[in-house]
Amino acid sequence: MLENLTIRAIVPVAVTVTGFVLVCCILLYSAIKADLTRDTVQHSTDIAETVVKSTRYAMLRGDRETLRNIVDNVSGQANVEHLRIFDKQGLVKFSHAPSETGRFVDKGTAGCLGCHAGPTPTASLEAMQHARRFVDARGVEVLAITAPIYNEPACSTAECHVHPASQQILGILDIGLDTAPLQRSLAVLWGRMAVFTLLVLILTVGGVAALLRRTVLMPLQA
Repeated sequence: MLENLTIRAIVPVAVTVTGFVLVCCILLYSAIKADLTRDTVQHSTDIAETVVKSTRYAMLRGDRETLRNIVDNVSGQANVEHLRIFDKQGLVKFSHAPSETGRFVDKGTAGCLGCHAGPTPTASLEAMQHARRFVDARGVEVLAITAPIYNEPACSTAECHVHPASQQILGILDIGLDTAPLQRSLAVLWGRMAVFTLLVLILTVGGVAALLRRTVLMPLQA
């Protein structure tokens, strides 16, 4: 009788605690995942903007050799899957892959639809809208950032340039980063939360069982 009473008292508590802890952990994991993804996108956007600023002086001087060296050096960094610069018409001027240079990009891809979804291309997008995630030909999940290269007074007035002042965007920088570091962080986070959930369940059920034994079962046995 006492054993049946113990089981009837512990099982509902264990089921309730298990459901509550699992729901809370899933919600917490989803929130942390969204925050980590947002931070990764912002970091990648900062890298793209840094590359754009780094190439500004070489672009003003029309120094293609320096531009090519910058693209090659950045492409050689860890976790950088691709880097390309193309003009407003989509013609690739510089790329991590020499075979892409001189070709037109497909404006129907995920990275271009954000600006070219309508009849008139969008001149600017929010930072989160610049990002896209996809799996490349090598099976690597990539987080790609598109950063517009805006026209400036120095661009339209430079001797080596023919860009009119009315042209708002001169080109686009497209950089893709491997998401493996983010996936590893999320996997570690999920593993630690699973261990935490298991410990909470063990401690809760054990505590309830000990409390029932002390306050109910032992007095009944006595």
